Amino acid sequence: MRRPWFRAEPADETFFDTAPVQLRDTFDVSQPASQVWGELTGDDALSWIRILSDVSWTSPRPFGVGTTRTVSALRGLNVLKEHFFRWEDGQRMSFYVTEASVPGFRRFAEDYLVEPTSETSCRFTWVVAIEPAAAGRLSMPMNRRLLGTLFRDTRRHYGLA
Repeated sequence: MRRPWFRAEPADETFFDTAPVQLRDTFDVSQPASQVWGELTGDDALSWIRILSDVSWTSPRPFGVGTTRTVSALRGLNVLKEHFFRWEDGQRMSFYVTEASVPGFRRFAEDYLVEPTSETSCRFTWVVAIEPAAAGRLSMPMNRRLLGTLFRDTRRHYGLA
């Protein structure tokens, strides 16, 4: 059976400050910024996140603005197609979802910022911004809990939990 797709609206960097729902966390990681960036852009990106079953880059390397990725969450219950609109190699990348297999939001975007704090450590800030669709407003409390696992799993991955 063919999967239905629900279009989402584009976002830009201002959405991270204006979105009705904003989730953010900052992680002080005892690893060089280049290593953390490598994990975020590797072939097995975000493999430590329990709710994500697959993260696949759908653009060839080298990545940059316009890069695309497909993410399968909740064992394929929700599949997201992502478009990267900001890419500062080694430091920052941001994307918005173009389509999803579940109609829960009008706009959804994420921002990853990796800043060196020394030669052997860095600060990783992760922001999730959402504008729920009418159908998704009722499920936002559950979605907040699910998305909170992104941050909890990342804390555990970097030995911060």
